[in-house]
Amino acid sequence: MPEVHSSLPIPKTPSFMRKLIAFAGPGFLVAVGYMDPGNWATDLAAGSRYNYTLLFVIMLSNLMAILLQSLCIKLGVASGRDLAQACRDHFSRPVTIGLWILAEIAIAACDLAEVIGSAIALNLLFGIPLVVGVCITVLDVMLILFLENKGFRYIEALVVTLIGTIGICFGLEILFSRPEIAGIAKGFFVPNTEILHNTEMLYIAIGILGATVMPHNLYLHSAVVQTRNFERTPEGKREAIRYCNIDSAVALTIALFVNAAILIVSAATFYSAGYNEVAEIQDAYKLLTPLLGVGGASTIFALALLASGQNSTLTGTLAGQIIMEGFINLRLRPWLRRLITRLIAITPAVIVTAIYGESGTAKLLILSQVILSMQLSFAVIPLVMFTSDKLKMGEFVNPIWLKTLAWTVAGFIASLNVWLLFQTFTDWLT
Repeated sequence: MPEVHSSLPIPKTPSFMRKLIAFAGPGFLVAVGYMDPGNWATDLAAGSRYNYTLLFVIMLSNLMAILLQSLCIKLGVASGRDLAQACRDHFSRPVTIGLWILAEIAIAACDLAEVIGSAIALNLLFGIPLVVGVCITVLDVMLILFLENKGFRYIEALVVTLIGTIGICFGLEILFSRPEIAGIAKGFFVPNTEILHNTEMLYIAIGILGATVMPHNLYLHSAVVQTRNFERTPEGKREAIRYCNIDSAVALTIALFVNAAILIVSAATFYSAGYNEVAEIQDAYKLLTPLLGVGGASTIFALALLASGQNSTLTGTLAGQIIMEGFINLRLRPWLRRLITRLIAITPAVIVTAIYGESGTAKLLILSQVILSMQLSFAVIPLVMFTSDKLKMGEFVNPIWLKTLAWTVAGFIASLNVWLLFQTFTDWLT
């Protein structure tokens, strides 16, 4: 994003906190994707069907996310290129176009979840029809342009405020639902091998992975870390990487809390009451207040959903711009570029919402997250490859231990998706 590249000054001071505050922000933009409405659908389904069992998947996905986002930081800071630009530099034109198309599919799948989530929240809170609600989300383009003209910090401040809103809302929901502490601890730290044999559980687990480690976040993070005007020297880059990693780890830890809280509330409220098929956000909204016996619990849930959806559409629009510019080097005026990327992403959501309406939104949301997971390897493998390349990274190249760990994670993600396809095909034959 040339209009904001190196636009935020870094104070020349030995103060740790002042520098951390100056670098803080990109991690929170990325963390938004880890608590978007797609996560709500997968977490609600996971909690209501399997109690706390899939909390381990959320934690494992978050650990992988911290690793992969740290590689994005390193790529953006050390090489001065975001992931999309690095792909364009390295691969042939046909391969670059293919990766761009796959990235746009991922953005469309992500936006399907975000936009439908926002529309559902507007419908629940204000009675606005879903299709109208979907169209309203186009206005986030104007909001981004307005805030960016005032400075990129304003976008980051809005995002952090909305994240705070989501966190407070789900903190209250956990208090209302009174979950089982022992069950939560077991869910986090004791993996269940049934995931590998139960196709439905595996499907939701991979949906959680796709909803947590999102392809567009890898492109976004590698670009937005370059908004800081740090010194482009080895020392300056090392400092930027250190502070950006702290920012990212803190933001993703908050995202872990929110992501896990949705599943915990679902398990404590729906699974314990015998409602094992609650995956529709609308059903969760209707059941929360009567099951918890707390007036306003459903409204708090819908308010958090609106904050989540709007936050996600903001960052999704930014990611779409980065992907379009990076892969095909398309230079347009900011307002036109953002409008095009938003329309590309929102069109499938309008069509799907018009066809299906309220029925089947949970299945569509979970499917969108599985599609994201299927696309993930096409972003992760180039990321690991580039950050392990001495010619691109110089002294910041991945050491052997990190290279081994990163390739292991990349192989694990690809293997899970292949296993899901195999399991689905086997079940279809039988």
